[in-house]
Amino acid sequence: MTENPDPAILDTVLGAYPLHARITDDARYCGRWRDAEPQHDRAWVHLMDEGRCRIEAPSLAQPLNLGDGDLVMFPHGHAHTLRSDPDAAPDSVVTMICGEFQFAGGARNPLVDALPTCLVVRATECGDTLRRLAHLLIEQTRRPGPGQRAVVDKLADALFAMAVRQHLEDHPPPRGLLVGLADPRLRPALEALHREPGRDWSLPALADLALLSRAAFAQRFTDTIGQSPMQYLTQWRMNEALRLLRDPRQSVASIAEQLGYESEAGFRRTFKRVHGIGPGHYRATEG
Repeated sequence: MTENPDPAILDTVLGAYPLHARITDDARYCGRWRDAEPQHDRAWVHLMDEGRCRIEAPSLAQPLNLGDGDLVMFPHGHAHTLRSDPDAAPDSVVTMICGEFQFAGGARNPLVDALPTCLVVRATECGDTLRRLAHLLIEQTRRPGPGQRAVVDKLADALFAMAVRQHLEDHPPPRGLLVGLADPRLRPALEALHREPGRDWSLPALADLALLSRAAFAQRFTDTIGQSPMQYLTQWRMNEALRLLRDPRQSVASIAEQLGYESEAGFRRTFKRVHGIGPGHYRATEG
């Protein structure tokens, strides 16, 4: 028997993987049309404004039909093709807002892992808040003025994050961090790792928190989370490092110490292995 994860811990997880969105197009199509989107290293998003369209993709078992106000995401950046609805009138008009988003940490994070190939939020099924935010995003996208880009991207951050949250609430994943947080045995160990990522954790210490033997804990953790406890600890530390590096007042050496590394060099090696770039490069890019 599992229980719902503590909202405070979920906030911690969501806070550790902030979402960065960008609106890329205010599209308008007339008559018969077709628009192919390639495989991408970020998530694709399309928010329907007016009209109907069809989406086809190798990753979809069958074509997907969208209508006014529907939102579709390809969280893993899968290639897909948008086209006119075959049943629509020849002179029909379709308008939509297109964008992309990425969680901090890129593809290697538990929130992306918990999302399906394609995620659809129907206007007829989502809450009023989500619908109002979608309308506001569309309105602001079409209202030129000072600071428009910043406003639109912040609205997109909020809209896409709310859509992801609603999906996770409606469709709990079968495996991963969110499942682990709902497991009464694993949850104390996960909470402890999240609270004190810099502590010198050992497998026996974590197993004691779960009230399990070392072997039983390691097996249950790996089966549920998809990583061993020590692999997960490293991943969590490296995503905490992303957050800490966004604070220019903190040196790389102090961050390494906070996260339990005996040397700055060891921290830098692990960071580059996990994220593909060094902490200095990440800080310069984010800044």
